[in-house]
Amino acid sequence: MPRLKNHQKAESLAKLSDKKAQKRGVHSTVYSVSGDQYIGDWLDDKKHGKGTQVWKRAEVMYDGDWKFGKRDGFGTLSRRLPLSNDYVRVYSGEWRNDKKEGFGTQFYSASSWYEGQWVGHQRSGSGRMYYPNGDIYEGEWLKDKPHGQGILTLANKNKYEGSWKDGKKNGHGRFFYLDRGQLYEGFWVDDIAKCGTVCDYGRDQAATPTTYPLPQVQLKEFVLMEALADCFRDSSLCPKSGCV
Repeated sequence: MPRLKNHQKAESLAKLSDKKAQKRGVHSTVYSVSGDQYIGDWLDDKKHGKGTQVWKRAEVMYDGDWKFGKRDGFGTLSRRLPLSNDYVRVYSGEWRNDKKEGFGTQFYSASSWYEGQWVGHQRSGSGRMYYPNGDIYEGEWLKDKPHGQGILTLANKNKYEGSWKDGKKNGHGRFFYLDRGQLYEGFWVDDIAKCGTVCDYGRDQAATPTTYPLPQVQLKEFVLMEALADCFRDSSLCPKSGCV
């Protein structure tokens, strides 16, 4: 009995050539027309796995994890120093879909850096920022600005503890003037103290204490209630977001 031959469709030369041209696995350095170069893992012609990408014109380098052609996982972004072949770290941490996302550290200069949470290339979540002038902010962030609860410690050790909105003191907070031994507690609107109280705090340890201690002032109940009522009526003093 004659056997029927199983005729398999032969792939076209174009498809075979395309398969051979696709990059898979570990490759040597691959150069692009612009002068950029990549060395690392590939999958279906896309960077996937571990690899290092150098962008010649931008003079930056990324070394870390890739997923289907995008930075995804843990990686370090570095910038080339002028007139040198040496690189300095710009960001080291987690990435997702080609953007900083998760926990990471951004280096702005030798004396300024941020360590904390990122969402979509922006500081969002909990984090600590070291400023060039010596100030330190630790707390909540939203869209690259302090937002929520946080503590700002100034270079002279004075500090603010309280609420923030869009990068400014807003809502209830306390400012410790440790250099002169005083404490302000009250409400803030756009970095300006609007209504609150000042008292002595740590005068004995202060570097330059006030000449005289503050006297205790007691307001009559009806005076205090009237002041609070005015505060609530004036939206410029105590906005809805700041009054409790």
